[in-house]
Amino acid sequence: MSARGTSPRQALDLARRLVRHADPATAGVWPRVSALLARQALEASLLPLWDHRGVNLRGCSMLAQLICLRSYLGDAELAARVGHAWSALSRACHHHAYELAPTAGELEGWFLVVAELIEAEPGSQAVSP
Repeated sequence: MSARGTSPRQALDLARRLVRHADPATAGVWPRVSALLARQALEASLLPLWDHRGVNLRGCSMLAQLICLRSYLGDAELAARVGHAWSALSRACHHHAYELAPTAGELEGWFLVVAELIEAEPGSQAVSP
């Protein structure tokens, strides 16, 4: 996922820790930071799927990849939820005037979808919620 070798699962775990453990150092920024980490985990978890299927979508936009996901994942319902989670996480990454940051409950719901996608990766191990 990065030069340091962070896996999608590790990024999702970091996002969950930010949500679950209050820290004065992250006050006010944890919702957006955790959303960004979860979105990165979601995006990185698609790469092994494309490689496993022999489809080169790395140069395509994430929206195009999410459209293709419905055909290649084998679970149209999960693909639709992944698309929604990616959209919601993307929106949550940015500050919007007069909008509240996502709640811990909303973030946890999106994290569950990302965890399901990670579990759907070829050769992956189960993820604990």
